[in-house]
Amino acid sequence: MDTNAASLAPTGDAAAPAAPTRSEQQSDIVTERSGSILRVQLNRPAKKNAMTSAMYATLAEILNDAAKDDGVRVVVLHGAGDSFTAGNDLQDFLKHPIKDADESPQAILIAALIAFEKPLIAAVHGAAIGGGTTMLTHCDFVYAAESTMFQMPFINLALVPEFGTSYSIPSRIGYIAAAELFLLGMPFDARRAAELGFVTRVVSDHGLMAVAMETAQALAAKPASALQASKRLLKRSTRQETEAAAKAEGQEFAAQLHSADAKEAMTAFFEKRRPDFTKTKSAAVSH
Repeated sequence: MDTNAASLAPTGDAAAPAAPTRSEQQSDIVTERSGSILRVQLNRPAKKNAMTSAMYATLAEILNDAAKDDGVRVVVLHGAGDSFTAGNDLQDFLKHPIKDADESPQAILIAALIAFEKPLIAAVHGAAIGGGTTMLTHCDFVYAAESTMFQMPFINLALVPEFGTSYSIPSRIGYIAAAELFLLGMPFDARRAAELGFVTRVVSDHGLMAVAMETAQALAAKPASALQASKRLLKRSTRQETEAAAKAEGQEFAAQLHSADAKEAMTAFFEKRRPDFTKTKSAAVSH
């Protein structure tokens, strides 16, 4: 689906940023530069912005390029259509199986997010599933529309957490709350996300982009060097643990993909039926 710069403008009172200087389309991701603010839109609305391997790699490249571009001071991430992102595109995922957990497109994006020192804002609405929730843990500001539904349903696919969240989420919300979300794969709404400390603020759907851009403009006016140094300091005590968690998760994720449970989960997903895990035995080897 082709999307031009004009179609990136939010509706209602969420006014578009003035006079963008650059707009380009990269595969299923659209970027728009407005002054020192870079907007990045996940752009597969017909698929609820489900992430392909190419999209993970492209988003990592965009962040790495923005990190080196002195003209970019703030990045705003959001989704086209009625969702932020529904997480992995399973059909694409099965076509591009993980061969090296440390070099997968997902691992490359995780590394880019962890290393990104400029302010990163997420404007989230609709479905924020799997990676649509876990990548938010690397954002500095997360604004959730009232319509947002979050979920980390990895257990339902016989898989494990990702993006370093086996460390970052329990450390943020406590083990008991994290266990409920991960081990049951429970969905939760924007209000619950705010109670848990997942999001900065819950806002109206029609005002979402206005709030995100207002924060972006305020950050862009701050002294850039001090802003990045402050973020480095805030992240310093957790960066090493997050990197270690992401590495361990990647290895376990790759191992679990070969389990009988994962095969049953994927088959059931495409056959649109409830999986039956009672007849399988775990054959995955923990690393």
